[in-house]
Amino acid sequence: MRVRDLLAPGAPRLRLLAAEEELDRQVSGVMTTDLQDPGRYLHGGELVLTGMLWRTVPADSERFVRTLAAGGAVALAAGEAEVGPVPEDLVEACRRHRMPLLAVPDDIAFGTVTEFIGRQVSADRAADLAALVDRHRLLVSAAGGGGLDAVLDLLGGDLDLDCWVLAPTGAVIAGPADRLSAEDRDQLVRAHLAAQRQRRRPPHRVRLAAGSYSLLPAVASAEHEVSLADWMLAVAGDITEWTTKRQQLAENLARLVAAERHRRDEGRRLRRRLADEVLALLRRDADPAEISRTLYASSAMAARYEGTESKSQTEDGSWLVLSAEGTGLPEGTVRAVLEEALGAASDRALVAGTGAGAVVVLPAPDSPVPADTLRDLLAPLEAGLGSEGRITLGVSAPASEAGGLRGALEEARHARRIAASRVGRVCVAGPEELASHVLLLAAVPDEVRRAFRSRLLDKVIAYDIEHQADLVRTLEAFLRSDGSWTRCAAQLHVHVNTLRYRIGRIEELTGRDLSRLEDRVDFYLALELA
Repeated sequence: MRVRDLLAPGAPRLRLLAAEEELDRQVSGVMTTDLQDPGRYLHGGELVLTGMLWRTVPADSERFVRTLAAGGAVALAAGEAEVGPVPEDLVEACRRHRMPLLAVPDDIAFGTVTEFIGRQVSADRAADLAALVDRHRLLVSAAGGGGLDAVLDLLGGDLDLDCWVLAPTGAVIAGPADRLSAEDRDQLVRAHLAAQRQRRRPPHRVRLAAGSYSLLPAVASAEHEVSLADWMLAVAGDITEWTTKRQQLAENLARLVAAERHRRDEGRRLRRRLADEVLALLRRDADPAEISRTLYASSAMAARYEGTESKSQTEDGSWLVLSAEGTGLPEGTVRAVLEEALGAASDRALVAGTGAGAVVVLPAPDSPVPADTLRDLLAPLEAGLGSEGRITLGVSAPASEAGGLRGALEEARHARRIAASRVGRVCVAGPEELASHVLLLAAVPDEVRRAFRSRLLDKVIAYDIEHQADLVRTLEAFLRSDGSWTRCAAQLHVHVNTLRYRIGRIEELTGRDLSRLEDRVDFYLALELA
């Protein structure tokens, strides 16, 4: 802002007393002082507020104003509440040093003046940065330049504005990751996805223990079709309380993030084509040498991108295959979601689309990735899935060569069917489950599974509902204890005789004998299906 803005309509009621010709000076801040020599605290650009308590004789005015001018102050505002009207010697000193002098009436608090200047200076900085962000957005769109972290650093430094770009899994794309905990990121992403699913108008405001945040979708325009895989912009504070210019800054920043996302997706086009080609080769059981050549091209591309030596992945390690399917989601969503979930690894992975699902071929890590880890990674997406929406994922064991990828693909598909047989919106199964009874259960038609479960458990469940007998929980504990009466009774905190009574009641209701291995297996499978 400029000094003359303090005399404009809407500003505090200040009176100009000297140096009218200097009103175009730029004000960068405010300093309040009654020191006789405040020079060492001046950095330049300040409007100095004073109650004139430093003045004991007229000569003090000359020394005071001379110090302000030497320190780079741009104006002086003198309060009349303590010592009365501004003395003529101070007016004359300001005229000599061409220092604008403003009188602050006794009914205007210094805090009111300070707050007004702070708002104006902040709005001006926001407008300047908004123009900068807008120019940067155009540069990113036209030239493919990145630099989201640099822009967010600039906002943090100049406006004390903390911003983060988050993937739908909660991963930090840009921004100060150390200033936003994993738990807070998870809550922000879930709140954003839930608001998107409910089609609430942004910004979405969230209150956490660490403070309030505003969430904006990183989309190029309001007409953009919302996707589960979109990035989001998280801004510290409630932007609905900001000035219009500052709100425009946040909106421009969100569009900049959308442009950067588009640029990155454009860069993935070739890798997507390679991924689709590998999947087509696996589906027609092509020659392993042909598959190996495509994998080599993929590894070479990743090596060039990372600036490392180009080597064939098949020469140095093994591959994993992931098979995923989406229910109630637009085509291509699962592919985009997996690219985001894999993070940096997605630049080395091949993610092929299969309509509502996706198949991923990626270098196997040094240690196996548990299915639970992948499920936790995808868990935040649950908030963005509708009542019918689901994502199921199966993971293969590592394939040591290209010829083993066909088998790994089948293994991943079987694991995905196991995941699909479970209850939950995001379910993952790994290769370790393929050697268990779960694989057999996954292959059984739904109507057969329901009939089997019903024949064994319906009477027990009905008895529990009527008598509050806890028979189902007792049956589960008994099987987990391998039929040990003492261990099971201790686990349930009941007497052994109570346990024997409950097991006897289950046997009466079902006509089964829990001392027989065959009947125990049947009950175990029925409980798994439940």
